[in-house]
Amino acid sequence: MSEFDDVLEAVGPRLRRLRQERGTTLTDLATSTGISISTLSRLESGQRRPTLELLLPLARAHQVQLDELVDAPPTGDPRIHPKPIKRHHGAIVIPLSRRPGGLQAFKQIAPPGWPGGEVKQQTHEGYDWVYVLSGQLRLVLDDKDFILKEGEVAEFDTRVPHWFGNPGPEPVEMLGLFGPQGERLHVRAKSQ
Repeated sequence: MSEFDDVLEAVGPRLRRLRQERGTTLTDLATSTGISISTLSRLESGQRRPTLELLLPLARAHQVQLDELVDAPPTGDPRIHPKPIKRHHGAIVIPLSRRPGGLQAFKQIAPPGWPGGEVKQQTHEGYDWVYVLSGQLRLVLDDKDFILKEGEVAEFDTRVPHWFGNPGPEPVEMLGLFGPQGERLHVRAKSQ
C-alpha cells in the first residue's frame, strides 16, 4: 500500500470523528452538503474513496480547511490566515475559530451608522459575549439600551431580544464569542 492510499484510508475515520465531535447527524450533513446519507456513510466507513467533489462541501460544512480532512503534512507556517467575510451594510466579520457546533470566536468591524434603519431585535438559541476593541457599540437588550465603549464587555443569553448597532462617529471593532447551545462563558480573575 502506498503512502497515498494510507492518507485516503484515514479520511473516513477522520470525517466520522469530526462529525461526531460537532454533534452532527448524517441527515444534517446530507442536508447541508447535498451528499446522500448512504454516500456519507460509505465515506466514513472507508467503503467509498474520497474525491475532491465530496471533500470540498464537507470541508465547508465543517468549516475546516481541506488539508485538515486529509491530514496534509504541515507547511511549517503556524499562522492562521482568516478570510474576512463582508456582511450587510458594510460590516466585516473575521472568523477566529473554524469549528462549528461549539464556541465561535470572531472579530467584527462595523462602519458608523451600521446597520442602518430601525432597531429590530432578534432572539435565538445561544449565549453571546462581546468586547469592544475601539469605537462604540450600541446594544439594545430587551427594554434596556447600552453604549459600550472601548474596553467594555457585555455577556447575555441570546434568547433575550437584542440588537447591535454603531452610533458612530467612527467604526467599531469588537471581539465576539458565541455559544450556540447556550454555553455560558466564565470569566475568572485570580484574587491575591
